[in-house]
Amino acid sequence: MRSRASLSNDRRPRKFVLIAAATALFLAALAAAFLFHGKRTYLTLSSEKTGELYARYPVKTGDTFSVGFIHSVNKSPVTDYYEIRSDGIYVVKTVYYGFGAGVQTELEGNETLEYGEDGSMIVSGFDRRMDNLIYFVGTVSDHTLVLNEKETVSLRDLCGRNAMVRFRVTESFR
Repeated sequence: MRSRASLSNDRRPRKFVLIAAATALFLAALAAAFLFHGKRTYLTLSSEKTGELYARYPVKTGDTFSVGFIHSVNKSPVTDYYEIRSDGIYVVKTVYYGFGAGVQTELEGNETLEYGEDGSMIVSGFDRRMDNLIYFVGTVSDHTLVLNEKETVSLRDLCGRNAMVRFRVTESFR
């Protein structure tokens, strides 16, 4: 016959195993929640000089955005178009309305030039990753961010005149 002390000692290891198993199961469920539901990808706008976060917008692979502005020299509209890909931001085309200093005058590689019905010149075929995408927000005219051809953001209102705005793709938990 066993003593009462030996019976209680037999229950302790079983109780410990149950607690350890429950804790492991909880931690696994928590990790799965973060991996599958908690991580988001963002288009992040921040100050190139100070690192201050101006804004971040949820994005996914295949999303697009553009930045439009009035060219400081030839005073005509320019819009640069970008695509979010799994490894970063890619420039896909530029639309402009007048030649002059600071706008593309020669094609390289697979680039093509088309003319729009509105008289625009559309250069595409860049397929170039932009690791250091920075815009200097104008003092005379605004820069406008358009996300997925839906949401429009004034960079002057968001960041201020003369701001050097860095665009990056970042990941973060919600």
